[in-house]
Amino acid sequence: MLFPVSSGLLGKTMGFGVNLFAKGFSRHISTSLCKQTVMPAWVIDKYGNNSTLRFTKDSLFPIIHYPNEVIIKVHACSLNPIDISMRNGYGAIALRMKRDPLHLKAAGSEFPMILGRDVSGVIMETGLDVSYFKPGDEVWAAVPPWKQGTLAEFVVASANEVGHKPKELSHSQAATLPYVALTTWSALVTTGGLSKDNCSGKRVLILGGSGGVGTFATQLLKAWGAHVTTTCSADACSFLRDLGADHLVDYQARSVEGQLKDLQPFDFILDNVGGHTEDWALSLLKPWSGATYVTLVTPFMFNVDRLGVADGVFRSGATIGSKVLKHLSKGVHYRWALFAPSGPSLDEITELVDARKIRPVVEKIFPFSEVPQAFLKMERGHARGKTVIERSGE
Repeated sequence: MLFPVSSGLLGKTMGFGVNLFAKGFSRHISTSLCKQTVMPAWVIDKYGNNSTLRFTKDSLFPIIHYPNEVIIKVHACSLNPIDISMRNGYGAIALRMKRDPLHLKAAGSEFPMILGRDVSGVIMETGLDVSYFKPGDEVWAAVPPWKQGTLAEFVVASANEVGHKPKELSHSQAATLPYVALTTWSALVTTGGLSKDNCSGKRVLILGGSGGVGTFATQLLKAWGAHVTTTCSADACSFLRDLGADHLVDYQARSVEGQLKDLQPFDFILDNVGGHTEDWALSLLKPWSGATYVTLVTPFMFNVDRLGVADGVFRSGATIGSKVLKHLSKGVHYRWALFAPSGPSLDEITELVDARKIRPVVEKIFPFSEVPQAFLKMERGHARGKTVIERSGE
């Protein structure tokens, strides 16, 4: 069902002799004041390598379908590893199920797909139920991967996925944070139970500390008073020390496991590496003290892509269930974490940024015309900051 959501200029000036937004009419078209029907965007028409990226000036203008949605004019966005993965087809089945749970649409209906999750920009239009934002507000958001993304002139999002942009940051700086910040927040706060009230003095280990999640987690945990140890390569040590890390373990020097076992046990481990890491990482926790291991590298999407929705969900549930019980018997907690969109969490992060307790790390800014080059840079890996796409100068 579609809802009447706004009564902009279009309803009064279409020239059909009737106000389409009079009482009783439902909205079936966009009510953008500029009356656009198309916009420039980077899209993919199939899954594959970088050659699938295509620029178009005729991407459909986003429409507010529900009264809690907003349209954001994109000033800047940034790339995350998930953008590479989604371009390659990772999570296609699970995300298709989320977009179309009743299977009403034909296969491939997600195309042309707009990638990009992070956005910093300005509210252009709001639905009738939106009171927290108004047109002209500067905002930031991480748009969920089952929705059309931010590599476009405009993007639509639910108001509860959006927060007010930190005043201390430019749009290019702000665009680096939402997705990694909310992924970190999901792992540390929602899943791991950490907060500013219980972090002081806790020993936290971050496995894979030089990526986007690792750099944000380091700053957040230090702002909350934790002692942070992180693994990284030798050339990232000074970078992470500058962000506040207390102890750095160079995984290129010798066995990471051996180096970490020489240290005092930890209260919390955040794993951004995955693989065989968890075979030994949980032994680094303090047993029978509430210590927790949270990994962001889970087989959920892979299982669903390989086995289908029902079998994939069942396999994932069985896997995590068995691991939780196995490690609980040894006195430690084992958990998986996934990205979760949250405007209220972004507002808490905004306070930390404006208090200068967290800062963005920008490695390179690309113009909107060079999105394929930005993807290629991301694929090369070993970044020391985020790759940003800037639209505000166009």
